[in-house]
Amino acid sequence: MKITVGELIVKYMERLGIETIFGMPGAHILPVYNSLYDSGIKSILAKHEQGAAFMAGGYAKASGKISACITTAGPGATNLVTGIANAYADKQPVLIITGETATHIFGKGGLQESSGEGGSIDQSALFKSITKYNKIIERTDYLAQVLNQASKILLSNNAGPVLLSFPFNVQKEMVDADILHNIKTKRRVYTVDKNSPPVEAIATQISEATRPVIVAGYGCIKSGAQEVVSQLSESINIPVATSLKGKGVIGDQSELSLGSLGVTSDGRAYRYIVEKADLVIFLGAGFNERTSYLWDQKLLHNKKVAQIDSDPAQLEKVFEADVAIHGDIKEVLAGVLSNLSVKGLEKKELTGMQPRVNGKGMDNGESYASLSRAKFALVEKFYSELEKQFPENALFFDDNIIFAQNFFNVSSSNRYFPNSGISSLGHAIPAAIGARFSADKPTFAILGDGGFQMCCMEIMTAVNYNIPLNVVVFNNSTMGLIRKNQSQLYDERFINCDFVNPDFAFLARSFGINHTKITSNDDVNDLFTNSDLVNTINLIEIVIDKNAFPNYRSGR
Repeated sequence: MKITVGELIVKYMERLGIETIFGMPGAHILPVYNSLYDSGIKSILAKHEQGAAFMAGGYAKASGKISACITTAGPGATNLVTGIANAYADKQPVLIITGETATHIFGKGGLQESSGEGGSIDQSALFKSITKYNKIIERTDYLAQVLNQASKILLSNNAGPVLLSFPFNVQKEMVDADILHNIKTKRRVYTVDKNSPPVEAIATQISEATRPVIVAGYGCIKSGAQEVVSQLSESINIPVATSLKGKGVIGDQSELSLGSLGVTSDGRAYRYIVEKADLVIFLGAGFNERTSYLWDQKLLHNKKVAQIDSDPAQLEKVFEADVAIHGDIKEVLAGVLSNLSVKGLEKKELTGMQPRVNGKGMDNGESYASLSRAKFALVEKFYSELEKQFPENALFFDDNIIFAQNFFNVSSSNRYFPNSGISSLGHAIPAAIGARFSADKPTFAILGDGGFQMCCMEIMTAVNYNIPLNVVVFNNSTMGLIRKNQSQLYDERFINCDFVNPDFAFLARSFGINHTKITSNDDVNDLFTNSDLVNTINLIEIVIDKNAFPNYRSGR
């Protein structure tokens, strides 16, 4: 049976399990949109292509599935760049479909042409460094090979964005539908030898260590290893620190939780590792700038190091490990537990774990992490109530990060998504919307007022599709990180950090959504007592002091 390339693309996405696609149509991609009309794939109209890319990334994070976005040629594609760069840095499996001018006018100056011919924009070059694979498909005779290559990347353990661009005339060409039978669209399952020497070596390291500690990262969540991490931790009394992205691998409320390890955290994990630990076990955690306290050598000095990661590029990237295993974290840890069972599990003696202050952030004199609770009492109150009211089955997308890292205990039944990737301001709103399309769960987008004004128009996407969402905005009328650095490092020479905000109440009214302004603890109590934070769209404005800064220093 013959079908158009546009139809083939849609059927290919269906076989990949794609259920929702985010984007904006344009003339050069309408043949594919026309095929989407008859598809079971739900097509979501964003307000800006960057928002569509962030939505696709949020969908992938929350669902663990391949997600997709679609745009037209030229500016449609170029507007995706920041969102796709974020997905690339986060290793999210996002399929990007873009249109292109017809091949017969390549190099002639066609409207929105991005073929790279005749001085036009070279879309392939533009996306080369932020995609795992990208291709302008000018002919159909190699279409199967291209789609197989795309599938291989999207379905891998180390996925990333894939961009396929189809010229207008190619989308309308007829091809044999049997092409689909030659394209792999199922994930390959890899197993780990539980008795392999490296697995046995890590088990031996743990047995011989006096005070081992686990540093659990987002790789644990991606592999579904939360339960086995908890089993390992609880069976032998191994404390667990998480990276920022790994927050919630084990519940922050656990007696074995050290909280987040990182330059913007309260410092408990840092002090335990430096002062007490003799073995550090990295599980799917990149030792990046935030997590490593700018690669502070004291963290790993005179310690044994073990590392397990599904991404071989992460192994020993910035430190030397005594044992490093490339493999699925869940499978490898199951092997480690099996080996420890044979050896005879013995609980380690817990010493030196500092208690949380009411389970919350701590004031401390450390140069890296000091967050005055007095200055941010209202923020702490908000997170305390958020934790109580939503102990499970909720999604949190957070651009602000430092408040949650210090004040928010994330349970293992919730999912917390900090703005990692390339840390683009405004990411939380569209990412949370995308996630909400994948799961019927209470969802929060948490961000500052500067980032809010970058992507706030996407709230109307939630309105258009009746997607419940809570947007939490910290209102201090300044770019907080910039003002902090200019205060601490540049003699308070403030430039381009302060601004005037819109009236959030009127803005919410124009969107047709609810608004709550929080200036006191009573306002927080009223929010959680009287507002519907599950079934409606809410803009929650929390007023904070623009001159109240966290005291950590980034060095720049």
